Amino acid sequence: MIISAQSLKGYQIEIKTDKHQFILDEPASGGGDDAGPTPYTALLGALAGCKAITVQMYARRKGWPLEEVKLKLSHSRVHAKDCEDCESDEKGKIDIIDVEIAFEGDLTEEQIERLKEISTRCPVHKTLTSETKIRTKLVAS
Repeated sequence: MIISAQSLKGYQIEIKTDKHQFILDEPASGGGDDAGPTPYTALLGALAGCKAITVQMYARRKGWPLEEVKLKLSHSRVHAKDCEDCESDEKGKIDIIDVEIAFEGDLTEEQIERLKEISTRCPVHKTLTSETKIRTKLVAS
């Protein structure tokens, strides 16, 4: 998978994949034109979409009557020392993504708990919670 990004006017960034394109931007309050979601909004959208798709695939494979998945995500940054459930000795701030997930359908409590667990196994969740290396190199334009 290759994604290309190119700056447009202001803070607008055109994102292209092999089949799709969209704009990222900053809100007017941040100096942008609000022509598209912010990068963090896109990141949360990717995580929400991945979780929902992963859960739907699992439920279909099991033949469970999952009708709909609903998610709400939010992002914040807190001081590491203020994070009660973090197992980190980092200094500075830690990113926190809070996820609320709900399932509709005639599901048992066991199925609901299993789907919640399965949602944490989506590839984007795994990427965000694992050690990730980002290598940036300068190329001629």
